[in-house]
Amino acid sequence: MTDLNIITLVSVGAHPTSGRARRAEQDARAVELGLRLAGDKLQLLHAGDPQEEALRAYLGMGLGEMAVLEQPPGADALPALTDYLRHAGAQLVLTGSQAETGEGSGMLPFLLAEQLGWPLVVGLAEVEKIENGLAQVLQALPRGQRRRLKVRLPFIASVDNAAPAARQSAFGPARRGQLQACEVAIVDDSLLAEAQLQAARPRPKRLKVIKAKTGAERMKAATAKAAGGGGQVLKEVSPQAGAEAIFKLLVEEGVLR
Repeated sequence: MTDLNIITLVSVGAHPTSGRARRAEQDARAVELGLRLAGDKLQLLHAGDPQEEALRAYLGMGLGEMAVLEQPPGADALPALTDYLRHAGAQLVLTGSQAETGEGSGMLPFLLAEQLGWPLVVGLAEVEKIENGLAQVLQALPRGQRRRLKVRLPFIASVDNAAPAARQSAFGPARRGQLQACEVAIVDDSLLAEAQLQAARPRPKRLKVIKAKTGAERMKAATAKAAGGGGQVLKEVSPQAGAEAIFKLLVEEGVLR
């Protein structure tokens, strides 16, 4: 697979506790996957500030250079990335599933695939083989399951935590690597300019789910829970009384605060 033209898109991440700029976890996994497929022929691509020191952590994984499409913070990266990839002759483009800074909507892989007219594989875990213009890949599914797919080249794939963990970044190669700035047309991100950003909040707590493998076990667990006396059966009550009971349950379960 070393003859493949593979490009990995990378972004600037943020430490979950301190907020310090770093390499993004999922993007680093995408780089790791690209290194396993193409070795040092892997190409790195970033749209943003070529002076960003956090980008050097990707070079420290064993690569000599990175192409940076020079853009200010408020610019739309989609047109520049689309134009670059269209003329780069890439056969496989790897990305993380969601950025750790900026909008972080997770829509970039989908929009790129739409603009280029390429297939998109979400949750890529492994590329098993590529031959005759077809790639056989493993897609990560919930609860540790995997699905084998065949995809025609070229295509875009986003990776998440199911992909192999990224190797450590070495300081020496990170400092010696080159960030090659490329001039591109600047397109303002009108959606971001009009958007109102706010701090993310923890997701509501899910209701308790009875874990059972067979139908008999589920029936037994449901019966035991009903006989425990912890529930409440409401019959022929007013809509207001029913709504109050539901609201009380949601508060007790931590769904509402």
